[in-house]
Amino acid sequence: MAPEPVSFGKTAGSQEPEREERMTALLKVPPGYRAHDPESLRVYLAGVPAVAERLGGDPAAWRIEEVGDGNLNLVFKVRGPKAGAAVKQALPYLRLVGEGWPLPLERAHYEHMALTHEARHAPGLTPEIYHYDATLALIAMELLEPHIIMRHGMIAGTVYPKFAEDLSTFAARTLFFTSDLALSAAEKKAMIAAFAGNTELCKITEDLIFTEPYMVAERNRWTSPFLDPHAEAIREDGDLKVAVSRLKAKFMGLAEAMLHGDLHTGSIMLTVEDTRVIDPEFAFMGPMGFDTGAVIANLLINYFSQAGHEDGPGERDAYRRWVLEATAGFWNGFSAKFLKLWEKEATGDAYPAPLFASPEGRLRLAGERQAWMLRLFADTLGFAGAKMVRRILGLAHNIDLEKIADERVRASAEARALKLARDMMVNTAAYPSIEAVTAQAERLNAWEPKLGG
Repeated sequence: MAPEPVSFGKTAGSQEPEREERMTALLKVPPGYRAHDPESLRVYLAGVPAVAERLGGDPAAWRIEEVGDGNLNLVFKVRGPKAGAAVKQALPYLRLVGEGWPLPLERAHYEHMALTHEARHAPGLTPEIYHYDATLALIAMELLEPHIIMRHGMIAGTVYPKFAEDLSTFAARTLFFTSDLALSAAEKKAMIAAFAGNTELCKITEDLIFTEPYMVAERNRWTSPFLDPHAEAIREDGDLKVAVSRLKAKFMGLAEAMLHGDLHTGSIMLTVEDTRVIDPEFAFMGPMGFDTGAVIANLLINYFSQAGHEDGPGERDAYRRWVLEATAGFWNGFSAKFLKLWEKEATGDAYPAPLFASPEGRLRLAGERQAWMLRLFADTLGFAGAKMVRRILGLAHNIDLEKIADERVRASAEARALKLARDMMVNTAAYPSIEAVTAQAERLNAWEPKLGG
């Protein structure tokens, strides 16, 4: 891998005064905050009736383990004789890097707020919340077992027959009911105001997805030397830089709906029968296609990664077909459900019903709905491509690819994904349907890229 990610902690003379002040301010914690360990968490939860009664028994006998393997937070599993709970606590910095990358504890507030909205609009598809402590930036919630992170299941080749149905429902309902199609102008503006402060996490997205992978940046890394020519081509691609800059401008300025903000296969826990979406701490009011694009990006990355997880050529062909079927099923299901909600439950101030009450008006509105979905599909493909590029050339990668031990095999898979990502971003109009995308993925999976080294 080259180059390795580095922190940008404070070094004498290396920071501008404004940045020093900002980092110092972000690392400050409110009175009463402390980062828990298993034993201190035991004492704390014993004093929270909503959790203690659910767990049952003597708190001294509760089994508590810290299991956080993500980039940002502490995560604990707590098990009592009656039930279990998951506890997530924000740290005042990015766990992946340390204190050199401070982050506001308030991200827990935005996560809790997003989970509340998601539970209302997509019931049964998020974990139940038991307790929230704003001072500790701590959320206690349903322990999802025997659920696993979807990304791990896909690496193992597990088929999830309900995934496309469940996730398309989640995306359609959460995006529709937090948009101008369902909300009054006042309600929508109130939501924009409520999420407007989640700027630090939005800034992570703005830098790591839309900027750094397209330039020389110290936090970038990739499978070197094999992927070197492809990384260089991305950095020199003027058309691609324009495309990603347009997407960044939409991300920063288009407040269409409440987004999960990080809707990938690492933020989905599931079994073959049940699907739950977790970790919406990146939530904000933004362009709908960012969420739908994130889902498609991660499915396509997994599709290309399968060459590194099979014991022999072609062993996972059936699974590859399922991944592409799930990709198409997600988008087509989302589109159909979103349109149906618009037809049946449009109570917002956008497209007011009296304007389209006549037979001709209804026909015109039906046409406008289709045009809206075409624009949303184009946004989805662009954001999907940007997500794929960042997971291959940026700071935070997917284990779908990272777990491929043979670096040449990994780089080949990454090069195929980059080629599709670039095309979806620059030649978006060449993909009139999700089936056109999956067909191109199949063609590229047979392509042998030229590697460096």
